[in-house]
Amino acid sequence: MTVAIEMGLTTAGAPATLDLEELLATRLLVQGNSGSGKSHLLRRLLEQSAPWVQQTVIDPEGDFVTLGERFGHLVIDAEAHSEQGLELAGERARIHRVSTVLNLEGLDAEGQLRRAAAFLDGLFQVGREHWYPMLVVVDEAQLFAPAVAGEVSDEARRLSLTAMTNLMCRGRKRGLAGVIATQRLAKLAKNVAAEASNFLMGRTFLDIDMARAADLLGMERRQAEAFRDLERGHFMALGPAMSRRPLRVRIGATDTQARNGVQRLMPLPDAALEDARAVILAAPPPEAARPQRRVPPPPAPDLLSQLMAAKPVATARQAEVAEVTPSPEVLADRRARLDRIQQALLADPEAGFRAVGVLYQDFVIRCRIEGLGAEVPDLAGFRRMLTRARAGISVEMGEDDGWQDVAARAAGLPEDMQGIFMMLAGAARTGQACPSDQAIARAYGTRSLGRARRVLGYIEEQGLIVCQLDPAGRRIVTLVELGWATAPGDPNAEAALAG
Repeated sequence: MTVAIEMGLTTAGAPATLDLEELLATRLLVQGNSGSGKSHLLRRLLEQSAPWVQQTVIDPEGDFVTLGERFGHLVIDAEAHSEQGLELAGERARIHRVSTVLNLEGLDAEGQLRRAAAFLDGLFQVGREHWYPMLVVVDEAQLFAPAVAGEVSDEARRLSLTAMTNLMCRGRKRGLAGVIATQRLAKLAKNVAAEASNFLMGRTFLDIDMARAADLLGMERRQAEAFRDLERGHFMALGPAMSRRPLRVRIGATDTQARNGVQRLMPLPDAALEDARAVILAAPPPEAARPQRRVPPPPAPDLLSQLMAAKPVATARQAEVAEVTPSPEVLADRRARLDRIQQALLADPEAGFRAVGVLYQDFVIRCRIEGLGAEVPDLAGFRRMLTRARAGISVEMGEDDGWQDVAARAAGLPEDMQGIFMMLAGAARTGQACPSDQAIARAYGTRSLGRARRVLGYIEEQGLIVCQLDPAGRRIVTLVELGWATAPGDPNAEAALAG
């Protein structure tokens, strides 16, 4: 069955249609400078094809989240999920044929690349029985498949570039049809751009981009200069899914809009210079009066959490066993065995970067092998054990009366940051050196040192700690009110592997 979706009108006023089945087989590249209408074009394509094919959008700016309200796309906030969780989410979305929008807004460049790569890998790695047709739209593709190294680490760039190359080069056999949009062809990796057979070229001014566009379209340089004269929302189309010859198209209207919308000119407010000076240059409020930063809501529980929460009703025999109170010696032995299992689990250098749900599943299996199947902590209890272990808090210290105040203060932080606060408190309590950025990143479950520094800054903003540097550039962290302070520590030091 041939499905022709209408993208707009040609210069002759005829409908400009796109063969969706041909697009799924041949992929699409959209290029145009900022303000040329690329996002509008992608939105039109997504809206028109939504009833016919599963879709996913890699959205670095949160422009496409409004598709969820109108067309039922599942919006995934990448900042609230780990890389492993997003890879699993990609697999599940493919298996259950759910259209999604991966919202990367709020993440730094490295975080966007890593999470987008993980999600794309999840889409790519599903079994053959789930290779359903799927439209994969990547906005600002030059961020995820850069032609040259940038400010991100080589590892993040490699992961993202590999995922994008798989999408464009090997995705067709798996039912994945890549639709990539970029502001600058010159900044997009050539092996990614070269796999597209359909092109929609918008307004372009730079010579190097026009030369790349002319080369892709098989046009002479003189013809490609016409790209400078294209109006906003007008594109030159070429490819088997639209036209065998360059065809000028005006993209039609959309049912949804981006959250930010188009910026309009507005008159400036009438205000006297002295009034403006009094407002803008007023003294900052005292610390106590500053508005507190909103604590982000905890991420939604994953499938494993929901399954573990649905516990079966205990039998009469189980109820009788549960009523028997074990002796202190039995409790101590059980706790020691659970701690050994957890330490063996965390001995893996990659354990710090795996999702808690995945770690818990491994933990449950190890406990069953040790004969502790009926005494395994639930997921919430495992999270508390994991937080204590990652923070380096011993069992004796955790049971100390003075530590209860630390736990109460940590409870006011997001769950994933509580372990970092406890790590700092443990180092301060015992007089150890302040943990390095790498140690904090490992405990937080990330490889990004920038993310570790932002976590530290967030905890300081909440008024729980004060960070300062000594004359040698070593960091000292002091816990507010408790008066505990770490010894000076080099923030750039290498962290020892847990083992």
